[in-house]
Amino acid sequence: MTFLHPWVLLLLAVPVLLMWTVIGRGPGIVLPVDHQAHTSRRWLHRLLGIFDAIPLLLLAMAIVILAGPQMLKQPRSQRSLTNIQICMDVSGSMSGPRYRMASQAIEDFTKAREGDAFGLTLFGSHQIRWIPLTKDLSTIRHAMPFANPDNQPVHMSGTAIGAALRYARDNMEAEALEGDRLIILVSDGDSSDLGNGENYKVGEELKAAGITLYHIHVAEDEIPTEVVDMARETGGEALAAHDVQNLKQVFTHIDRMKPAKYKSSGTVPLDHFKPFAIAALCLAGLHALGLLGMRYTPW
Repeated sequence: MTFLHPWVLLLLAVPVLLMWTVIGRGPGIVLPVDHQAHTSRRWLHRLLGIFDAIPLLLLAMAIVILAGPQMLKQPRSQRSLTNIQICMDVSGSMSGPRYRMASQAIEDFTKAREGDAFGLTLFGSHQIRWIPLTKDLSTIRHAMPFANPDNQPVHMSGTAIGAALRYARDNMEAEALEGDRLIILVSDGDSSDLGNGENYKVGEELKAAGITLYHIHVAEDEIPTEVVDMARETGGEALAAHDVQNLKQVFTHIDRMKPAKYKSSGTVPLDHFKPFAIAALCLAGLHALGLLGMRYTPW
């Protein structure tokens, strides 16, 4: 054990010197009743001496704590950062129940992933980097009302998934300096810019950037094969969600596929207050008990 402020321990001389005063204390004032014969009760004298010494022991514990006791310990594992970029389709077909379903599921997912960094990109025919990567996940939840397709300008009415993913990739490479990279694409339709093998090019670009793509298809029809192949190219999946419960299960599945990771940060000196704090609390309890009657009186 080491101390952050070892010079403070010099103050322990104060309770030690006062302890001899308590232990060596003689009898108190002699009363007439003391001229009678009494049973020897040395144990009571010692017990009262112990209770009288408790405040000095409390002072000693306080001095030790102020000195900053430390020990070399293995700290708790730190959570490795996972950077999650949500690309949400805000074209006209996503309005109504699909938007509300996706919005609520995204909010629930952020609550389950506290400690990760989230970003939000809205896209239609064009892209909007609504929120850069942040650990303040409340900003994502507060931003969802602005993602309502009913409030988007007319130039956002189309669906360009390939352009949105490339846009999110560029932002991810600029912002995610550490940790895993994950893009969750939430959409309900085909894209005009993924044909003629373009989906494989986008998938390779995402994979080269260390990004895993998961696609959530919030529609009743089949998932476009271009998106399925693109997600698999990055090591991710394309999953369908037709209702609220199914969508929550999809997010739970993604959470299991990409769980939070933890890493050790090595042995470092950490505060070691606990044993001294526990000892001080026990001594304070004994002192309170002694005040009920186990204390020295001068007669």
